[in-house]
Amino acid sequence: MSKEEIIKKINEFLVDEFEVEPNVIQPDANLMETLELDSLDLVDLVVIIEKNFGFKVQGEDFVDIKTFQHFYDYVWSKVEK
Repeated sequence: MSKEEIIKKINEFLVDEFEVEPNVIQPDANLMETLELDSLDLVDLVVIIEKNFGFKVQGEDFVDIKTFQHFYDYVWSKVEK
């Protein structure tokens, strides 16, 4: 799976699951603020990632994820392994 395919897949499930407009998902936008995520939403996001990409997400992994680009890079690094 290419990085572009991963980004497309992530954006599709973010739009579907968190009911945001596709145009608000920008690489440099703040992930938590843009999606208005609370702690339960974050759990949902982790479950979706694990289901769609087949790897376990550790809570501490999210400490450094601030923007959508950080999120894409994180998923890409896990899928690439």
